[in-house]
Amino acid sequence: MIQVLATALTVVALVAALWSLVLVITDRPITLATKPTLGLAAVVVLLETGLLIQAVLVTVNVLSADRGSLDTPTFFGYLISVTLVLPIGAYWALGDRSRWGAGVLAVTCLSVPAMILRLNQLWETTHG
Repeated sequence: MIQVLATALTVVALVAALWSLVLVITDRPITLATKPTLGLAAVVVLLETGLLIQAVLVTVNVLSADRGSLDTPTFFGYLISVTLVLPIGAYWALGDRSRWGAGVLAVTCLSVPAMILRLNQLWETTHG
């Protein structure tokens, strides 16, 4: 794992989660028609781009180096999941016109740091 990128992605995910929670509290749905929701969408796109970059770089690293004791199926399961959960959550959030669409996005964004933490734990057992 590229630790600097993993840390940056964690921070961006937490910012997006907090932003989503503010939308929930202020009873605003995610409509992409207002500056706050467009800004949040930009942060989510930035986060997904970073997750995809991390996934490609880590995949190349795992496939080109000695994997050692890395639990490869579990590692790639988390790696694929962390890149898929955000677009699925964002799509769901856009489809829900109540304030809870933002709640779905908040939970989705909070799941990203948890999965990054687990990926780091798996990675450090091999490459620590």
